[in-house]
Amino acid sequence: MTSTTTSESILEATVQPSSAPPPVPRHVSHATFSLLELSVLTFGTAHFRLKMATSMAGQAGKVARNLAARRCFLSSSQGVQLTSQRWLNLQEYQSKKLMADHGVTVQRFFVADNANEALEAAKRLKAREIVLKAQILAGGRGKGVFSSGLKGGVHLTKNPDDIGPLTKQMIGYNLTTKQTPTGGVKVNKVMVAEALDISRETYLAILMDRACNGPVLVGSPQGGVDIEEVAAKSPELIFKEEIDIFEGVKDSQAMRMADNLGFKGPLQRQAADQIKKLYNLFLKVDATQVEINPFGETPEGQVVCFDAKINFDDNAEFRQKEIFAMDDTSESDPIESEAASYDLKYIGLDGNIACFVNGAGLAMATCDIIDLHGGKPANFLDLGGGVKEAQVYQAFKLLTADPKVEAILVNIFGGIVNCAIIANGITKACRELGLRVPLVVRLEGTNVQEAKRILSESGLPISSASDLDDAAKKAVASVAKL
Repeated sequence: MTSTTTSESILEATVQPSSAPPPVPRHVSHATFSLLELSVLTFGTAHFRLKMATSMAGQAGKVARNLAARRCFLSSSQGVQLTSQRWLNLQEYQSKKLMADHGVTVQRFFVADNANEALEAAKRLKAREIVLKAQILAGGRGKGVFSSGLKGGVHLTKNPDDIGPLTKQMIGYNLTTKQTPTGGVKVNKVMVAEALDISRETYLAILMDRACNGPVLVGSPQGGVDIEEVAAKSPELIFKEEIDIFEGVKDSQAMRMADNLGFKGPLQRQAADQIKKLYNLFLKVDATQVEINPFGETPEGQVVCFDAKINFDDNAEFRQKEIFAMDDTSESDPIESEAASYDLKYIGLDGNIACFVNGAGLAMATCDIIDLHGGKPANFLDLGGGVKEAQVYQAFKLLTADPKVEAILVNIFGGIVNCAIIANGITKACRELGLRVPLVVRLEGTNVQEAKRILSESGLPISSASDLDDAAKKAVASVAKL
């Protein structure tokens, strides 16, 4: 998590054929859904996935999300995959420090919180040329504009004394780019780095690919530009190496990728060594993707990772505490950040019917059926499986805080979820928050009779539904009456 320059549905391209055997099909066991729900889950979610990707693309400050889009050019047969998760956001200097700590070659740099620190850092570098970069998550910094009037969030200079005055116009001011919200994002840190000439730029990524049942190397000799454009216009310049998770990157694979990227002579071995170190980083930090663009060479004959974006596996947070502690949520949607603090998965959409659901698949089906009956979902909110009463309360608090919400649809299919817990949370939230919008509830599964009793005896104006189709119709109708 990745603020995205492309949606997950934009790009499909053919890549170099692989000699690996086709992946073993993955089988998914389903609980018993109604025929309508199952048909929507099976056939209808592509439409909603596209809407989800489009909606997320319009939300600034989520730079990490564009990494998921890179998976689309791996295989023309793969559709968009929506995985509900919280995205870890790292600043550029944090990613570069991780790489440097794992032996990957990056530019020498320092981080500064004020103009004096930045000036001191520039002098300590003793570099022929210095680059000063404002640290925000959004892209397009080079063409951005500060509220101080300074143009550009990236500046080059050969005079260290220029760094202080430039930093004074950056730190504490908002930087507006094509990816930030209106009004920009406040800059709190700058990176002062050695500027290196780049004689040639390539692209390299390591990522987990479902089609390959494991990690793959993806590279192109055309780097420094949007890789999506390369894949669309010149798919023959996209190269892929599938990695055996048990053996890791073989020397032959690393050398072949380096050759495909155009590294020759001693640079080929140097690039291959960097590729193997990047894969070691990929494994050690539990990354789902490491993207280097540009992965370049200098006139002095050095292979350098000039810019990096890293995605991490949320499920590995328990063993990557130091990395997750660096999470920068200052530019994230505040509602999504608050939801994540309660272990809720939330994505805001542009409709007026709030969806309160357990399970990502059921949430997508719910949103699609609302749309089918002429309504528009206001959000994607997944309670997950181990939900507690307090989470239900907090979920209602988040939903009712959204001024766009004119109705709430609760759709719970209780397998490991106890419907009575949901019902108690709903009644508590309705009373304490003074719910003022129509509420439609459909419950099914574990302890459902007790849950229905709790709701019916609550004395609250809650509209019960027999199934999802009935619930969606009632939610849409309740909005139409307003």
